[in-house]
Amino acid sequence: MRINNKYKLRKVAGESVVIMQGAYGVDLTKIISFNETSEWLWNELADKDFNQNDVEALLMSKYEVEETTAKKDSIAWIEKLLKYNLIEQ
Repeated sequence: MRINNKYKLRKVAGESVVIMQGAYGVDLTKIISFNETSEWLWNELADKDFNQNDVEALLMSKYEVEETTAKKDSIAWIEKLLKYNLIEQ
């Protein structure tokens, strides 16, 4: 999978967000807020192909968490990004 390159992570009022504009003039703008860990993962994986194991390994190396915690968190992060089409498979 890969982070969808049509979306950019931005700082707005001190918060890290991705702004998704509505299509065809429809006002369906969504703002996805990122915490520090999500922002770090996004930046680490930008322009790279990755899988759930890669995300898990990054979490384990940066935060020294157990494998079960890293696995659960990596799956949750990927599922959330997939829900909003922020990553492509």
